[in-house]
Amino acid sequence: MSLNGKSILITGGTGSLGKQLVKRLYKDFPDIGRIVIYSRDEQKQFQMAQLYPKEKYPLLRFFIGDVRDKERLIRAMQGVDYVIHAAAMKHVHLAEYNPSECIKTNVGGAENVIHAALETGVQRVVALSTDKACAPINLYGATKLTSDKLFVAANNIKGKNQIRFSVVRYGNVMGSNGSVVPFFIKKRKEGVLPITHEKMTRFNISLDQGVDMVFHALQRAWGGEIFVPKIPSFKLVDLAKAVAPEAKLNIIGLRPGEKIHEEMITPSDSYNTYDLGDYYVILPINPVWDLGSFISEQKAQKVNEGFHYQSGKNEAWLSPIELKELVTHFEEKELVN
Repeated sequence: MSLNGKSILITGGTGSLGKQLVKRLYKDFPDIGRIVIYSRDEQKQFQMAQLYPKEKYPLLRFFIGDVRDKERLIRAMQGVDYVIHAAAMKHVHLAEYNPSECIKTNVGGAENVIHAALETGVQRVVALSTDKACAPINLYGATKLTSDKLFVAANNIKGKNQIRFSVVRYGNVMGSNGSVVPFFIKKRKEGVLPITHEKMTRFNISLDQGVDMVFHALQRAWGGEIFVPKIPSFKLVDLAKAVAPEAKLNIIGLRPGEKIHEEMITPSDSYNTYDLGDYYVILPINPVWDLGSFISEQKAQKVNEGFHYQSGKNEAWLSPIELKELVTHFEEKELVN
């Protein structure tokens, strides 16, 4: 199924993934319909608009709004076919300090997106999740788990509406705003890089791989799935050495709400998890469609009971050389931009 001719709204569309989504939509689907960037930061919208002049991109719209405002979402979703929900309050320490604000955006905002989509004839909704929603130990993760549950369950209340809600979940996005690579590069000039734990590992996914997942869910979701990518892990110590091989590593200890290893599928999830080839998928306990037909059409293979997808126990790893190449590529890209 092509996205050509479709109208798409992206909440949080001025973020790293939102900007990459827009770039890829125009590249991969030259006949894409209207694209609506829905976000609350007018300065970021202004800056992004400079990259997409109206004369060349007449169907790109910038819509100031907050996901906390359901009426505004309903207005913005008029005539929209697909919604990509990327808006979130995502900094762990800020969520711990401002819990009510995090809940209003990540949980209340998710509910508003769902109800606005149901009221406006949207056909597909894909919500972005995070590894921190898997067995959460901080408030941010707990709100994103709640959000995931809301989007999965939304398929149960759609009635005769043909809309499908699904979720994509992944871990560290290499080079995204607030991620560890630009942080290490910034600290490199000081000659000391702070490391929270010497055994810490993380999954790695590129922005383009994250976009590919969203496109996959938009085009192939049946409704209620949580898609999880098969991606490599890396050791944080190896990444630090790739960024600044001469720098001293300062072990500062785990921050509140931080895990040594990222998780994306728990052993408890394994009973509803299937292997789709490039992705794993966690299915709803009571799907609104026939499970046998899904397994047959998707060529889905059930994972073993007790399967645990965790960055420290991954089969695929990025070597120090590969990490150095990724860091170099990121720095070259930043120089171009």
